[in-house]
Amino acid sequence: MIVAKPKPVEEVIESVSGFDRILLVGCNECVTVCEAGGRKEVGVLASALRMHFMNQGRNVQIDEVTLERQCDREYLEEIRNRIDQYGAVLSLACGVGVQFMAETYFQTPVLPGVDTCFMGVTEERGLWSERCQGCGQCVLARTGGICPVSRCAKRLFNGPCGGSTRGKCELSKDLECAWQLIIDRLTELGRLDDYEELAPIKDWSTERAGGPRRVEREDVRQ
Repeated sequence: MIVAKPKPVEEVIESVSGFDRILLVGCNECVTVCEAGGRKEVGVLASALRMHFMNQGRNVQIDEVTLERQCDREYLEEIRNRIDQYGAVLSLACGVGVQFMAETYFQTPVLPGVDTCFMGVTEERGLWSERCQGCGQCVLARTGGICPVSRCAKRLFNGPCGGSTRGKCELSKDLECAWQLIIDRLTELGRLDDYEELAPIKDWSTERAGGPRRVEREDVRQ
C-alpha cells in the first residue's frame, strides 16, 4: 500500500489560512490503513482547524467528506455538485489522489494534508516499512522475493557491497543488508545458483525518461 504521514498541523493551517470555506476530503484506502487520511483523521484535523480559526475570531466553514478513493474519477464525481461552494479543497489522500483531484477540479485549489512516503507494509500498528519503489521492472523472481531496489541502500543488482558486516548495512547497525537477506532466502529455497548469475545494470533511463509513466492494458480498457 501507499504509506503517508500527516503533515504538521501548523503547516496545514498556513496553507489554508487564506480561505473562508474549505472542503476537507479523506480517502478510504491506503491512507486509512496507515491512519493518516481516513474518516477518523479527517474529523480530528477538521476539529483542530475549527478550534484554531475560532481562537482567531474567524468564521471559517470547514466541511468533511471521505471518498472511497481519490485516484479514480468515478469517486471524485461524488463532490462535483458541491465543489464550487469552497475556496479550497484540503485532501488527505496520497500525492496521487491530490494531483488527480487537482486535475479533475482545475479551478479549485487542492492542498495536501499528508506527506506521501513510499509503498510498504504494516509491520505492526504505527510501524510501516518500504518494500517497493515502483521501478517498472520487477526482479523479485530472481532475488527470492526481496527487492534490492527498495531495500538495498545502494540499489545494487549484484551484491552485497564491501560495506556490509555480519548481515548489516554500513549505513546503520540496525539496517539489515538486503543482499544478505536475498542470499539467506535463496539458500532456504534451494536456489542459491540463481545468485551466481550476474544481472545487468538496470537501465533507469527507460523507466524515467519522457515524463510520468503510464500502464496500458487493452484487455481491461473499455
